[in-house]
Amino acid sequence: MLWPFNHFRKPRLAPPGTIEAIYGMIVTQAREPIFYRDLGVPDTVNGRFDLLLLHLWLLLRRLRTVEGATELSQALFDRFCEDMDDNLREMGVGDQTVPKRMRAFGEAFYGRVQAYDQAIEGGVEALAAAICKNILNGAGLDQAKRLAAYARATDADLGRTDEAALLRASFNFPPALPEDVTP
Repeated sequence: MLWPFNHFRKPRLAPPGTIEAIYGMIVTQAREPIFYRDLGVPDTVNGRFDLLLLHLWLLLRRLRTVEGATELSQALFDRFCEDMDDNLREMGVGDQTVPKRMRAFGEAFYGRVQAYDQAIEGGVEALAAAICKNILNGAGLDQAKRLAAYARATDADLGRTDEAALLRASFNFPPALPEDVTP
């Protein structure tokens, strides 16, 4: 029997320290110079945004398979939105424009998640095409293949990561371009 007053109970949220730690790991990985120097990701606001989205997608993809990780996933997405809002304001975007830009960020996030989810199931070529389009502005298919191989290796590595380690933020992203990752 369900307790009739469950709706009065405050939902359990992921610890803020865990959210900050995981989001910090995502941002740190997305800022690895090798992505920009060797893999052709444009070192621009848009390039950094797209690489951040790729890493956030990879982790959220893994968290979908973890029982009880829905709150953590939502908290990470909320933290991402807060970060984007803060960055817009730091860049001098006005209060009336921020909601429009945030809506565009949300649309970009969901569009890329859908594209990457479909592409990763289609193999390296499909993921490389999606990455080429969304991150590399349609240029550099060879670099997109290397980035797709990295994304697939990261997906596999996160898949092997213990669920408790994911929920406690005691895991690491793999190296940005390990020697054994080939397209």
